[in-house]
Amino acid sequence: MNSLLGRYTACAIIALAQMGAATLAHGQGTPVPGATNATAKPPGDNGPGSPGDDATDLAPSWVDLPVLYVTGVQIVRTTTDPKMDIVSVTGLTSSGGWDSPQLVPTYAGKPFDDVLDLQFIAAAPAQSQLAGGFAPVSALFTLDPGQSFKGVRIHASENAISVAQIPGSGGAVQQVNDCKDCLGKRFVATGQAQSGEAGVVRQEDLPKVLRVIRPTDGIRGADPDPNRLTLMLDDKGIIVEAFWE
Repeated sequence: MNSLLGRYTACAIIALAQMGAATLAHGQGTPVPGATNATAKPPGDNGPGSPGDDATDLAPSWVDLPVLYVTGVQIVRTTTDPKMDIVSVTGLTSSGGWDSPQLVPTYAGKPFDDVLDLQFIAAAPAQSQLAGGFAPVSALFTLDPGQSFKGVRIHASENAISVAQIPGSGGAVQQVNDCKDCLGKRFVATGQAQSGEAGVVRQEDLPKVLRVIRPTDGIRGADPDPNRLTLMLDDKGIIVEAFWE
């Protein structure tokens, strides 16, 4: 399964679908633009002559990755012929700066259980982002007329939502601390503080992918991950920096 798709691949799939040259998953579904224009230029691309146009600087500084959470899925059926099923999905990114959210199949071909698996992805920020709160995103995906799917599963980075029938809907409430108010509070490891304790940030309330750096810790090389929350602590365990990197 292709869990991480390059931006060029995703854009090429959408372009082919719009031209009618092919459909995804052997005629099982065709993606449509999400909340933003899927063919929009990446941040900083101002056309010919702009910085970064040199042949030596063609590699993009962004990549399509799963958004942090999927929060809602609704599948509706059009009333006009040919009747089509449209998958509408909402979710949350870890921070601002994500672009072009979309839904793409995890694989091509007929699924064994007749449930279509889709990844909810977007173009991740090229730079680290301060923890300022989760950002809402949405996307659409159109299933071909006459498709035989009995349901849909939507996968994000940290969770998934299944809808067992078409039409249908499903949702998930995320009660996770987005750390927008973490600065100046004391970080406490799992199981060492009561819920609601004032001035404390509990590890169990934070996103699962977390890196905590204390004053005596070194920082070895690590692959960038915009879905990983990093907390910098002082010698008293107080959070002095919080960002997604």
